[in-house]
Amino acid sequence: MGIAVLVAIGIPAALIFLGIRVLAEYERGVIFRFGRYAGVKQAGLRWIIPGVDRMVKISLREIVMDVPSQEVITRDNVSVKVNAVLYFRVLHPEKAVIQVENYLYGTSQLAQTTLRSVCGQAELDELLAERESINQKLQEIIDLQTEPWGVKVRAVEVKQIDLPVDMQRAMAKQAEAEREKRAKVIHAQGEFEASARLSEAARVLSSEPSALQLRYLQTLSEISTENSTTVVFPIPIDLLRPLYEAQDKLSKSGAGGSEE
Repeated sequence: MGIAVLVAIGIPAALIFLGIRVLAEYERGVIFRFGRYAGVKQAGLRWIIPGVDRMVKISLREIVMDVPSQEVITRDNVSVKVNAVLYFRVLHPEKAVIQVENYLYGTSQLAQTTLRSVCGQAELDELLAERESINQKLQEIIDLQTEPWGVKVRAVEVKQIDLPVDMQRAMAKQAEAEREKRAKVIHAQGEFEASARLSEAARVLSSEPSALQLRYLQTLSEISTENSTTVVFPIPIDLLRPLYEAQDKLSKSGAGGSEE
């Protein structure tokens, strides 16, 4: 009698104990009953029928996956190595279990092949300068193909682009030449603006004789402040003007006598 009671109590207790499952807040349990999909268990203390039900736990947390370096030949025939990082999460646990054998492995392989394909369609300059558009294209393609698995790809970031050594040297020379060109253009522009200012100043001084005299005095003041043993004193042009006029008259009279 006592053994029968123990058996009657023990078997249900064992079944209850064996069927207890605990799901964390970030987990969901996909239930299969006799091999058929029977629903999704939410977080908390849950119970399944031992020997009848099988639970597969799926994490809903965002997964950060490193995509290994891929050998890529760009559209302009440059061989580079590109790696990336993938951010995704499971939105539909039942699809992640039923539609694909291993959604982590499948997403990783899909990211690698897509990375090679997208980077191979771009030129090297585009790959280096327009990384945001490359990331956006990668995210759209991978997200579209993982949608049947219940996986949502939030972002894809190209992390590093390794260039061959000879290509790095060529790009360094190109950048140096570009900087030299900009420096020469800026220097030429400065010379042009300075010459324009000097030409304008010359016109002002030529139209105002008093301004020219003031410039002479300013130059003398600047020379006197320097530690120099030689002082250059500018002679006003007005003092030499009578000599120039007399020389012009003599030259004109000499030319007239020779014609006669």
